[in-house]
This record gives sequence, structure tokens and C-alpha cells, in this order.
Amino acid sequence: MTRRTDDRLDELAATVHRLAVLLTAGVPPAAAWRYLAEGSASPLVEHIADGAWNPGGIPAAITSALPVAAAERDDPSSSSWRAVAAAWAVATEVGAPLAPVLREVAESLRELGELRRAVAVSLAAPVATARTVAVLPALGVLLGIGLGFDPVHVLLGTPAGIACAATGALLVAIAVLWNRALVRRARRTVGHPGLEVELTAIALAGGGSPGRAREVVAAALRDHLGMRPSGVADQALDFSRRAGVPAAELLRAEAREQRRAARSEAQRRAQALSARMMLPMGLCVLPAFMLLGVAPLVISVVTSTLSGL
Repeated sequence: MTRRTDDRLDELAATVHRLAVLLTAGVPPAAAWRYLAEGSASPLVEHIADGAWNPGGIPAAITSALPVAAAERDDPSSSSWRAVAAAWAVATEVGAPLAPVLREVAESLRELGELRRAVAVSLAAPVATARTVAVLPALGVLLGIGLGFDPVHVLLGTPAGIACAATGALLVAIAVLWNRALVRRARRTVGHPGLEVELTAIALAGGGSPGRAREVVAAALRDHLGMRPSGVADQALDFSRRAGVPAAELLRAEAREQRRAARSEAQRRAQALSARMMLPMGLCVLPAFMLLGVAPLVISVVTSTLSGL
């Protein structure tokens, strides 16, 4: 059974946090990765350790190992590992301490896991309702059998029944696909909210200028995540420049706010799912119930009445 994504994110956060602890204790990065590989069942960590022989090569080792992990279905989310690689690359480029950077990354991964768990809890009730409602047409057929009729014969052995069966089955299929699309849309979350802002704070921790920080972050996003900067960190940088205050703390606060906003938006979509699921139920499931459960009974009664005349 495949592990849930939020559980995998917690496992990744724990791995990154252990790495930060080892680095804080003075363990060299390559040796720290080897220690992690000895106590880990993840092939990805082992592949990273095999390629982590110098600090500058760590991001490349992570991204090059991702296809192997994905093939073995051990990678929880390649974007999460790539986010770790991007943070490591930024810290290495600007000379920022790695241990505090990795602690921040681990915390952001835990928050992302909590966000996914909150969404899953919010979606549990509407998803269960959708699955229950989807079996109503089948229950209609069983109800007809329980009342002493033969709806299966009517649905498969008469022209009117065959038309009802085909239309009802089509409506049920549409309802199932419609509900899945609604759930998938409600479950969708931003990959790593606040990541660009967090990386900018890391870049400034090395003592560089805001312009240099933008360049380093842009390169990390491009090389490890295939993204282009959105400029979300510019407002905090401009405010810091006008007010004459350090920008790093402002950026970290903005990253936390973006994660909170992403959580609120995801929960809002989940809460709206119940109302949206009324559409497939009203337009597809209930008509299918009438066609598969009620129509065969009516056809049987009419046929019996006409045959008795």
C-alpha cells in the first residue's frame, strides 16, 4: 500500500532535521549523508550519500537521484527534494550556515504536511458522501428484487429496459468522473507556498545585497525546480529598504503568511466541495436511480397489466 504524501513529507522533514543536527555538531556534509543512509531504508538517501562527496555537489546529487527514487516509488514528492536541493544550493552559493537553513526547510516541510492533512480531513466527509451516493442506482435494482420484481430481466431483456440501463450506466459514469474531478481540484495545493521568499531570506543570510540574492534565488529555482521567479519577495525587500530594517525576518514572516494563506484557501475549497457535489448528484445520480431502480418496476407493472388484458 502506497504511503500517504503527508506522511512522506514528515519523513523527509525528519531526515532534513537530522542532517541539520549532524551539521550543527560539526559533522562534514558528506559524512552526515552517509550516517543518514546507514539508518534509512530510502534508496534516494543512499544515492544522495553516494554522490555527496563535497558540499557543492550535494544539490546535483539530490536531483540526479530523483529519477531512481521515482522509479522505485520511494520518492514522496520530487518537488520537495528539489526544494531541499535549491535551499542547499542558495546557502552554499552565498556562504550562509547550512544547519539553520536546513532547520527552516524541515519546518516548512512539516507545515506542508500539516496542510495536506488538514485538506484530507476536510475532504473526508464529502468524499464519503459522494461514494455512498454513487451506489444508489445499484441499491435501486436490489430494492426492485426485494419487492419481488425482476429488474435485471427488464433492464437486459426489453428494449425500453436496455435504453434505461444504457442511459443510467452512462449517467453513473459521468457522476463518478465529475466527482473525481471536483475532489482533485479541491485537493490541489500550491507545491511549496513561500518557497521563493524563504530562499531569498536564506540568500540574504549570507550578507549579500538584495540584487545578488535575487540572482542566486532565480538560478536555484531554474536549476532545481524548473521555475521562474514570481517576484513575490520584491515587496518585502522594497519595504525593508524604505524602512531601513533587516529584510530576512520580514521575508520569513511573509513565507509563513503565504503558507497560512495556502492552508486557508485549501480548506475553503474543501468546504465548498459539499455544495458543488450536489450538481452531479442532482443531474446524474438521481436520474440514474430513477432509470435503473424505478423505471424497471414501472415497466414490469405496465407489462403485467397489458398482458393481463
